Amino acid sequence: MPSTINLKRRITSIKNTSQITKAMELVSASKLKRAQDYALRSRDYYDLAYDLITRLSAIEETERQPLFEKRKVSRKLYIIITSNSGLAGAYNANVLKELTNRIFADHQKNIKNEVIVIGSKGANFVRNLKEVELVGFYPQYGDSPSTSSILPLLNTIIEKFKDKKVDQVDLIYTSFKSTISQFVSNLQLLPAIKMENNANQEVTKVSNFEPDIETVIEQIVTRLIEAEIWQAVLEALASEHAMRMLAMKNASDNAKDLIDDYTLELNTIRQASITQELAEISGGVEALKG
Repeated sequence: MPSTINLKRRITSIKNTSQITKAMELVSASKLKRAQDYALRSRDYYDLAYDLITRLSAIEETERQPLFEKRKVSRKLYIIITSNSGLAGAYNANVLKELTNRIFADHQKNIKNEVIVIGSKGANFVRNLKEVELVGFYPQYGDSPSTSSILPLLNTIIEKFKDKKVDQVDLIYTSFKSTISQFVSNLQLLPAIKMENNANQEVTKVSNFEPDIETVIEQIVTRLIEAEIWQAVLEALASEHAMRMLAMKNASDNAKDLIDDYTLELNTIRQASITQELAEISGGVEALKG
């Protein structure tokens, strides 16, 4: 049975840790509100961008566009979004698990893999994977990301696809649904997704392009892929803060339960000690009487 001194030390240590987790919970809650607003505000633009890219894909000229070129996949590039710090529950683990599952499936098909990582947690993990090439690492974009910060990443993946160094580009990130619900998403960026033939869906038909149809489609598709990456960054940021807030709340609640348990155990030991001392005093008094 632990001594009262050890129990007091444990209680003090847990109280100190609880103060830290409570502070981190409050910080994440304040950051979550801003990140959630960013993600929700840009969803309408993302939805319109996705709708536009599917409608553009119905134009016959897109068959000749490099960004729509669909070829046999022998080398695939994954972009994953993780965090720079931990203590966010299963935020990083879920993304990395999805990545490893897809890499395993690719290896079964003799598909080679390259990975570009956003966030140091993902980079440290990918470095230890066999037969996977880490071709790029970008630190997390912070709590106030800007669209200009993703341009180097955008240019890299478009250049690799056009040069046929990779045959497909997928983006793995955490989608934000609510404060208590987030899920890992896999989005194909390149080749640009072509719209399925649907008789009930209106097809965009444009007769004139300025300066020419190739330039217009390439510029539009580039901007729409940028919008997809940007939305994924915002969704991942909101998800990270939500999962960290919940993780810290659970840690604080567990600390409170531990403090209650150790306090009860400490009081039990104290009561047992007092009872024993009273019994010894009573025994001594009886011995003197005899």
